[in-house]
Amino acid sequence: MNDRAQRVTDLLPAAGADILLVSGLVNIRYLTGYTGSNGLALIGPHTRTFITDFRYLEQAAQEVDDSFERITAPQDLLDSVAEMLPDGALRLGFEDAHTTVRGHRRLTELLPERVELVAVEGLVEGLRAVKDPEELARIRAASEIADTAFTELLAEGLIGRTERQLALALELKMREHGASRAGFDTIVAAGPHGALPHATPRDVPVKRGQLVVIDWGAEFEGYRSDCTRTVSIGEPDRQAAEIYQLVLEAQLAGLDAVRPDAVSREVDRAAREVIEAAGQGEHFGHNLGHGVGLDIHEDPRLARRSDARLRAGNVVTVEPGVYLPGQFGVRIEDLVVVNDGGRELLTSISKELMVTG
Repeated sequence: MNDRAQRVTDLLPAAGADILLVSGLVNIRYLTGYTGSNGLALIGPHTRTFITDFRYLEQAAQEVDDSFERITAPQDLLDSVAEMLPDGALRLGFEDAHTTVRGHRRLTELLPERVELVAVEGLVEGLRAVKDPEELARIRAASEIADTAFTELLAEGLIGRTERQLALALELKMREHGASRAGFDTIVAAGPHGALPHATPRDVPVKRGQLVVIDWGAEFEGYRSDCTRTVSIGEPDRQAAEIYQLVLEAQLAGLDAVRPDAVSREVDRAAREVIEAAGQGEHFGHNLGHGVGLDIHEDPRLARRSDARLRAGNVVTVEPGVYLPGQFGVRIEDLVVVNDGGRELLTSISKELMVTG
């Protein structure tokens, strides 16, 4: 944790700030270890201050890195920021993605004239994008838990159970295998419902002849996993089998493009070209993938307009899909770590079309 705060400090001059006010709770957890719902951190060359209210006093004592001075303040923590700052003129950076208009107005009212507020964009998120070995171990564990739970669910059969029952069963199995919770809201979408990329499970039974899109992940010690498989209830028809094979080819092309220094939009393009060449480009409307860590969606993004370059330590999804309204959807997603040799696949489940009952 101490190294992470120092890396923030090292980046402050380029961001035009002397001290950073960290208000995003995920960023606070990354920098301090704190998992509560009300906290702030001030980080600078000679500043390591964590602020929370009385409700989290004991929790902060247990969780917050010892390099931080722990301060208890009234529940509206912004009211206490001014008195925590060192003397003299300074530029106080605030996280523009996590500071509300009301919060910014309150800071403007409370801070003395010697303090200049400076918007800082994505500084901590940029650090979080490159995982250290401890973070990678937790993501691997989350992925293993999710894979085990899915394998057990499939062995029990899907037909006749509702989408909602299957989603709940999968989440329970992940908890039984050590997850603190699901990594996000589990998606189970059968038949035409699978054409909705972010479908919500319904109280509708899975039927023979349908494709079922299952998108799930586990959370382990704060870190997430993410995987999608599309399975067939009984033998698929010709169109479903052909679309599945197309998405698989696109997914493999995307995986092959993942390597250090690869440009994100070019990784997206590698998979997208396969689908477009088959005349299905209009049915693949989302980006290829995203980073995963303490958040289920974080940097880097494998996006059509992203010029970001992949770095060793990035953890990203590769998840092309084809969605045919009124018919079915197919998505195949793996979680991979970018490493010096290219990539490491974290997902262990086969990508061959699984036929089940």
